Amino acid sequence: MKKVFVLILIFFLTGCSNNMKPTDFKDQKPRLIIEDYLSGNIKAWGILQNRSGKVTRQFSADLNGKWDGKELILDEKFNWSDGEVQTRKWKIKKIDEHNYEGTAGDVVGTARGFSYGPAFKFEYVLLVPVKGKEIKITFDDWIFKQDDRVAINRATLSKFGIKVAELTVMFIKD
Repeated sequence: MKKVFVLILIFFLTGCSNNMKPTDFKDQKPRLIIEDYLSGNIKAWGILQNRSGKVTRQFSADLNGKWDGKELILDEKFNWSDGEVQTRKWKIKKIDEHNYEGTAGDVVGTARGFSYGPAFKFEYVLLVPVKGKEIKITFDDWIFKQDDRVAINRATLSKFGIKVAELTVMFIKD
C-alpha cells in the first residue's frame, strides 16, 4: 500500500509541475531586456490568490529602476489593500545576454534570472512575514512583455514544493 501511495504522490507532484522553460520563448517578440524595461518609473497593480484561487489581497506598487551598465537597482514600494506598506530594494546583475543574479534584503541567498524573447523568469526564496514569523517561500516568477509600456507578471509561490499562492501583476511603464 505504501508503494502505491508513493507512486501516486510522485505522479501528482510531477504531473502538476510547470514544464515551461525560458528558452521556450527565445524566438518570440517583443524582446524583454529587463534592465531597459525596469529603468525609470513603473506603476503596478496586482492580486494575491491562495492555492484555491480565492483573491486574498490586492495592491498597487511604484517601482523605480536605475541601470548603471552592470547592475540594476530597483526600488519597489507595495501599497496593500489592507493598509500594509512593503518596500524592497533589488540589486540585479547581468551575467550575460540571458542570465542574471539578484539580491534583496528579504531574499534568501541569490535570485537567478533568465531572459529569452518577451519572457523573464526569476527564481528566488523570499522571507515572508506571517503571524509574527518569517517563513521561506519559493517564487517561480515570470514577467512577459506585451509592448513598450505593458508587462504582465505571474508568480507561483510554494513551500516544500507545494503551491501555496499565486501572484498576478500588471506593470505600466511611465
